Amino acid sequence: MKKHISVLTPCFNEQGNVGPLSKAVAKVFEKLPQYTYEHIFIDNDSSDDTVKILKEIAQNDSNVKVILNARNFGHIRSPFYGMLQCKGDAVISLVSDFQDPPELIEDFLKKWEEGYKIVIGVKNKSKENPLMFAVRKFFYNLLSKASEGSGESPVKNFTGFGLYDQQFISVLRTLDDPYPYFRGLITELGFNRYEIPYTQPQRASGKTKNNFFTLYDMAMLGFTNHSKLPLRLSAFIGFFSAVISFLVALGYFVYKLIFWDNFQVGMAPLVIGVFFFSSVQLFFIGIIGEYIGAIHTQIRKRPLVIEKERINF
Repeated sequence: MKKHISVLTPCFNEQGNVGPLSKAVAKVFEKLPQYTYEHIFIDNDSSDDTVKILKEIAQNDSNVKVILNARNFGHIRSPFYGMLQCKGDAVISLVSDFQDPPELIEDFLKKWEEGYKIVIGVKNKSKENPLMFAVRKFFYNLLSKASEGSGESPVKNFTGFGLYDQQFISVLRTLDDPYPYFRGLITELGFNRYEIPYTQPQRASGKTKNNFFTLYDMAMLGFTNHSKLPLRLSAFIGFFSAVISFLVALGYFVYKLIFWDNFQVGMAPLVIGVFFFSSVQLFFIGIIGEYIGAIHTQIRKRPLVIEKERINF
C-alpha cells in the first residue's frame, strides 16, 4: 500500500505563487510513484485573487485541497492549524513563495524512510537581503544562547520548512496551546531528527508579508517560550545597580564630608543617574510585560482558526 504524504502551504495574498507552486509539487511527486499525496493550501483571508486561483486549481486537480479562513488569523496560528488538519503518513511544510525549495521534498522523504521522524531544512546561506539574513542569524544565535541549559534550544536558521511524521503531528494535536511557537516544539518534544542544509532562494513573486511587528512578535514568542534569561537578567542587573548606586552615594557622602567647602555635587550626576536607572527600569518592565502578554494569550484559550470554507476534502 502506498504511503500518503500531505504537503501544507499557508498563504496570504500570493496570487503570483500558488499556481506555479502547485505545479512544482505535482512535478516532484510525478517522480515518486511510490507515494500518493495531497497539497493543502490554507488561505489567511487573502484580499487579492489568491482564493479565486486556488478554487480553479482545486477544480482541476483533486490532489489540491483548500481551507479558507474566516479572517486573517496571523502567521503563527494559521500554519499550525493547517498542520493539524493533515492526515498523511508524513506532513511537509512548504511556504508559498518558493523560498522553501520544493525539490528538497525527495531528500526529506529519503531520510524519513530511513527512520527519522522529523527531517528539517536549515538555511546555512540565503539569497535574500544580506542585512536581513544577518539580523535573523544574530537572533537565532541570541535565542540559542539565552535558552542554553533548558534542553529546548531551538534549531538555528530553521524556519519551519521540513517533514514531520504523523506520530509527531498526533502529539501536536494533544497540545492545548492557542499561540504555539512551532520552531521550538521541534526540540522541545524530543523526536529524532535529521537536518538538511540548503541555500534559501529569493522570493519568486510579490513582496513579503512580514513586517517589523510580525518579526518582533515571532522573536518575543521564541524568548517567552524558551528562555527565562531576560527575567533573571532583570533581577541581577537590578541588584548590582542597587549596589553600585549605594557605593557611589557613599563615596559622594564621604568626599563631601572631607571637602565640605570646596566640593559641589552639581546637577549633572543626578540627572544622568535618574535617566539611566529610569531607562533600565522601563526596559525590564517591558520585558516583564512581554511575559505577562504571553500568559494572557494562553489563558484566553481562543481557537487557532475559524474556517469559512473547505474545498476537495
